[in-house]
Amino acid sequence: MLILLLALLQTPDPDLLYRDRATVGNAVQAAAIWEQRLEGNPKDFESAWKLARACYWLGSRAPQVERRMYLERGVDVSRRASTLEPKRPEGYFWLAANMGTLAESFGLRQGLRYRGPIREALEIVLKLDPAFMGGSADRALGRWYFKVPGLFGGSNERSVEHLRRSLTYNSGSTVSHYFLAETLLDMDRRAEARAELQAVLDAPFDPDWAPEDQDYKARARDLLRKTP
Repeated sequence: MLILLLALLQTPDPDLLYRDRATVGNAVQAAAIWEQRLEGNPKDFESAWKLARACYWLGSRAPQVERRMYLERGVDVSRRASTLEPKRPEGYFWLAANMGTLAESFGLRQGLRYRGPIREALEIVLKLDPAFMGGSADRALGRWYFKVPGLFGGSNERSVEHLRRSLTYNSGSTVSHYFLAETLLDMDRRAEARAELQAVLDAPFDPDWAPEDQDYKARARDLLRKTP
């Protein structure tokens, strides 16, 4: 018992490590700790969904050769999380997130095979808790409708609808404002798009999502310069 207690005391807090995920090595270390905990207890729901979340982050920020590996692992553990707690939204949301980035890594033709499972997972989140993580399911569905070609169910109008709904849960979401700006630009609604990009720049940093805020503020600044 004493040895186990000492081991626990010496293990860094993965939540603190993940909070500083902008340093990729910290996110890798956090993922490794959650992976180890899950190996020790396959029914550890919290470690499963947090590992899936870390895999999603690393799936676009780890060295290129490792990204798909993280995303595939993220799909696996998020499915486990949704099985362990089918009435909780975390597993379904991070399943959709990992599958979405994985689909993009394969390109349009192969990636389209994920479109149904992604939408289904997000619709489950909406049924369980539409306000989950600041309207993140609506935000992701807004992106789904923007990215998927119209022939396969995509729609800019539906994209705008979901993205605006997500902003009713978190009006300061840099991600929602940025995604909405991209959809509006695709509809040639430039004045509205510029307003959304400015909203990204004006939004205060969310301490829980500071790395994402930093990223999308930089993207908005760049896109605003290119948008007359």
